[in-house]
Amino acid sequence: MRSDRVTRGLERAPSRALLAGTGMPRNEVGKPMIGVASSFTDLIAGHVGMRDLERYIEKGVHSGGGYPFLFGIPGICDGIAMGHKGMHYSLPSRELIADCVESVAEAHALDGLVLLTNCDKITPGMLMAAARLDIPCIVVTAGPMLSGRLRGRRLSFVRDTFEAMARHQKGEIDAPELEACESEACPGCGSCQGLYTANTMACLTEALGMSLTDCGTTLAVMAKKRHIAYASGERIVDLVREGVTPRQILTPGAFDNAIRLDLALGGSSNTLLHLCAIARETGYELAPERFDVLSRETPQLCSLRPAGEDFMEDLDAAGGVKAVLARLADSLAEGPSVNGQSVAATARTVQWVDDAVIRPLDRAVRPEGGIAVLAGNLAPDGAVVKQSGVSETMMRFRGTARCFDSEEGAMAAIMGGQVEAGSVVVIRYEGPKGGPGMREMLAPTAALMGMGLGESVALITDGRFSGGTRGPCIGHVSPEAAAGGPIALVQDGDPIELDIPGRRLQLVVDAAELAARRARWVAPEPKIRSGWLARYARLVTSANAGAVLEA
Repeated sequence: MRSDRVTRGLERAPSRALLAGTGMPRNEVGKPMIGVASSFTDLIAGHVGMRDLERYIEKGVHSGGGYPFLFGIPGICDGIAMGHKGMHYSLPSRELIADCVESVAEAHALDGLVLLTNCDKITPGMLMAAARLDIPCIVVTAGPMLSGRLRGRRLSFVRDTFEAMARHQKGEIDAPELEACESEACPGCGSCQGLYTANTMACLTEALGMSLTDCGTTLAVMAKKRHIAYASGERIVDLVREGVTPRQILTPGAFDNAIRLDLALGGSSNTLLHLCAIARETGYELAPERFDVLSRETPQLCSLRPAGEDFMEDLDAAGGVKAVLARLADSLAEGPSVNGQSVAATARTVQWVDDAVIRPLDRAVRPEGGIAVLAGNLAPDGAVVKQSGVSETMMRFRGTARCFDSEEGAMAAIMGGQVEAGSVVVIRYEGPKGGPGMREMLAPTAALMGMGLGESVALITDGRFSGGTRGPCIGHVSPEAAAGGPIALVQDGDPIELDIPGRRLQLVVDAAELAARRARWVAPEPKIRSGWLARYARLVTSANAGAVLEA
């Protein structure tokens, strides 16, 4: 075992002494050493319940014949970091998380890992580490939050806080109503209730074969989540003994399965960044165009918040990830999983699916999947839209540009009533380098919806969007403005054409005029010149490459 390098032989007497100092009994030395990487923190609603799950994982590891070692991993709550300097750190934290897991696992020669995670950048960071290390790993996602309740209606975080904020600004709801939403939208622990990035990534982790069946949708408050945590602790010891490692599981076919699930669910557009980054750690270059290829043949079967009305609790009750995959069984790739059988084989065992939540193929929500990849002279290297959140009337749109060089500038104009119907809001210098950190634009997109402009205004950015975004919002525009991409050349009043069915994003300006603007363009000074983010900005790749750090 890997741990032999710290537990066996005369020269390891000091290591054994230090392990004894941790409380490890001598008769436990020689058993598989299992790291439990926990992202517990009091700062994130999705993570506050992890202390309980840590105990059940530890019990499972002991029962399986291993010895568990708990260690901590940092986490950032995107909802709290949103709209201020904090959001610069969100996507970069994914790289730190992967590095932290790698550092501890390698330095202490751990035989296997249970990765306890839940929220947006933490789950992909954990999976990147698993792929990089290629030692036995299993992921436990801590589960979704229950919906809130207010006077007989169900509440969710995004619609009843971010969008409610704009509705209050518009005068549609009063201050007491907004305060009631604040108090009731998040009733307890768990990841936010809709199909936002955290829950999308939890579902995709199950589809990749890296977590046990039902882990992706089982609610944080349920005893079943404890059962899954316990079983994951037991199973990791088996994986060590069987020599099953992530790169055996994370094959191109596994990524296709995850993408198909994402498209069928209508999930977050952030998954394109994350799946590409995880794949790269395995040596597989997953191209963004793969999402679009599969989108054209994978129908959207679910309609969860933010675009629809169902919640994660409804998806779980309807059969969860395995039930959605059962609808897609004929197109799934075979391959190993941490369950001991393939994801496709598990899908074929499903005997009941709730048709109202997970539509049959012949009654799909939409004939295509939830994500589309666009191109054109405004995005030569591509852009991404969550088409599951776009109404039919806005699938094709022509408007005039309103340009902002920061999220804050756009947000002030939207909330101040300065953005009119027929506009295309352009937010630039918010990409991986320019941001730095490619901030999510949930606040302006939610404000547009709350101000009643979701059917008359589009938004494009070289930044990205929360999984909670809905409406005609195009992100990941590449190349980004800070790298001299065409988005940097757009001026107020320029016509912009959006054609989602045609996969086209076009700046309707003469090529000679664009060449003249490029000749005058000067690269801006970095927004942040010190600390971790300055290093990140120097090393990060573009969005179409997954926004990973150059080696």
